[in-house]
Amino acid sequence: MDRIWLQSYPAGVPADIDIEHIPSLVALLETACATYADKVAYLSMGKAMTYRELDEASRAFAGWLQSIGMKKGDRVALMMPNLLQYPVALFGTLRAGCVVVNCNPLYTPRELEHQLKDSGATAIVIVENFAHTLQQAIAHTAIRHVIVTPMGEMLGGLKGSLVNFVVRRVKKLVPAWHLPGAIRFNAALAAGRRHGWQPVPLGQDDVAFLQYTGGTTGVSKGAMLTHANIASNVTQAHAWIKPVIRDGEEFIITALPLYHIFALTANCLTFLMIGARNLLIANPRDIPGFVKEWGKYPVTVVTGVNTLFNALLNNPDFGKLDFSTMRVTLGGGMAVQGPVAERWLKVTGVPLLQAYGLTETSPAATINPLDMHEFNGAIGLPISSTAVSIRDDDGIEVPQGQVGEICIRGPQVMKGYWQRPDETANVFYPDGFLRTGDMGYVDKKGFVFLVDRKKDMILVSGFNVYPNEVEEAVAMHPGVVDVAAIGVADEHSGEAVKIFVVRKDPRLTEQMLIEHCRGVLTGYKIPKHVEFRDDLPRTNVGKILRRALKEQG
Repeated sequence: MDRIWLQSYPAGVPADIDIEHIPSLVALLETACATYADKVAYLSMGKAMTYRELDEASRAFAGWLQSIGMKKGDRVALMMPNLLQYPVALFGTLRAGCVVVNCNPLYTPRELEHQLKDSGATAIVIVENFAHTLQQAIAHTAIRHVIVTPMGEMLGGLKGSLVNFVVRRVKKLVPAWHLPGAIRFNAALAAGRRHGWQPVPLGQDDVAFLQYTGGTTGVSKGAMLTHANIASNVTQAHAWIKPVIRDGEEFIITALPLYHIFALTANCLTFLMIGARNLLIANPRDIPGFVKEWGKYPVTVVTGVNTLFNALLNNPDFGKLDFSTMRVTLGGGMAVQGPVAERWLKVTGVPLLQAYGLTETSPAATINPLDMHEFNGAIGLPISSTAVSIRDDDGIEVPQGQVGEICIRGPQVMKGYWQRPDETANVFYPDGFLRTGDMGYVDKKGFVFLVDRKKDMILVSGFNVYPNEVEEAVAMHPGVVDVAAIGVADEHSGEAVKIFVVRKDPRLTEQMLIEHCRGVLTGYKIPKHVEFRDDLPRTNVGKILRRALKEQG
């Protein structure tokens, strides 16, 4: 019996969603392009692309794929940051009936080779900055068709030439590469226009994305996300935000990479469906450049991760921006820290609301109500057509308020892992609930609270210590910019808490931090070791890599 169900939904949000009107993501794209044809869909480095232009260019890319013999179900890899080329290639791939395989541009040759071999991708679009990586990996893959695109290729004329000159000659960001037979993106579009595009029948059960993830167990695996999975999550997200957004009038800023599931579903697809303008940030790690770009536009919605919000708040020019048009800030991908949320509200006047999900859930599973006025620490309420169950190691549901593994069931949950039936079986219970590997609990109002990753839990003298709690406590200190907590071996307590800290105040000492923690944490949770760093290792979306810190000691 499932006891953990949401009793009521926010005003205007339905308990269940219906996706009968979205036979595929191609239909979603075509409806948006027809409805908002003359509105701007994407902005990149000052260049605008309308919905009509997106429709035309993606048709051309689909035509090129068909001209080289790509068939329904064939896999196409995309490896680039947030550029105009990405949505064109993404939607063109789907229109050709092919499956999108998103690749992180920061992959090593070994990581890229694994993903290309595992997916069986036969074509790839890659920005030239990373072509040298593909050169080292391609020999052992099935890739037969390569498009290499310069950063500025779709910016046109002088602007495009200038961007390419700066990237290649000034910043020297393009290592030498050699990929015989590779063609340029614009050449592929021209060939596709000449060839023409034939629509491909697609069903909701067809796979749209192989979205790679470490999952809850080991090696990187491709989560099979169908057209129905993604259409469901887009519809769920839209149902949740509909009471506060305006179709055709929103302006969303996209700093998180579109190849990551959070920005892919939320920014790229959900806001495309409602005709929003989407400002693409190619390099969100350049915070001064990001803030300068933000200042040019009337942004209404921003999504991000805790580390991005924290970095923005620590930029002296961020607080000078005009936030009068902004109405929604949504954090996900990792736990939002209370001190960061409080500062965000103080600086922008807009609450930073958490959402939660994972690659395997397309990704959203819970979102906080958008009419909340302050941070509540929860990761939200289960969204429409979604059930949350908190279970112990034996799969038995625990009492309300007790910590256990968060399990999710809903139409957005993946079909399974690509060519890994055993791994798929390991993460699903017989009743269809997906094991997330995240620990949490549900309160009396139905709000879900994330405690931490199950595998990151620290065991101190038999007591569970969750790194998120320690990190949030340390982040409260005004001299701290960033922090990560891990468990290290200890002869007396089995494990002890170690924190890695990036200082805002160079005078901050280990003893000062430990004394601070004594005032906010129970004794066994207080860090025993403190190491100061200039920076912390991160994933492509800015999550701190605790695993890398553990390996470094």
